[in-house]
Amino acid sequence: MLLSSTSTLDNKKITKYHGLVNGEALLGTNVYKDLFSGIRDVVEGRTSTYAADVQNARDEAFKSMEAKAEALGANGIIGIKVSYNNLGGTMGNTILVTAYGTAVSYEK
Repeated sequence: MLLSSTSTLDNKKITKYHGLVNGEALLGTNVYKDLFSGIRDVVEGRTSTYAADVQNARDEAFKSMEAKAEALGANGIIGIKVSYNNLGGTMGNTILVTAYGTAVSYEK
């Protein structure tokens, strides 16, 4: 599956636009994780746990989006955007990662 943030594919002819596809993933955080993350920030200078969690959530959203595009018969997705939204929560935060774009078929 060819993925692009642009609205066209250089040197490729798009033969069909299948429509919008999206994928979501939820990333939950909590008070205890936040506390230990703050300690890691002081000791190591960055929060590698959160960085890995965000990357995993983004990967999951992309996989879901790609599966929906493949189900439509597409071999590419153009105009991809990714958004992050804080949904709140009682003991921490829930972050919704959404990836979306236009599923297309193109000549290889």
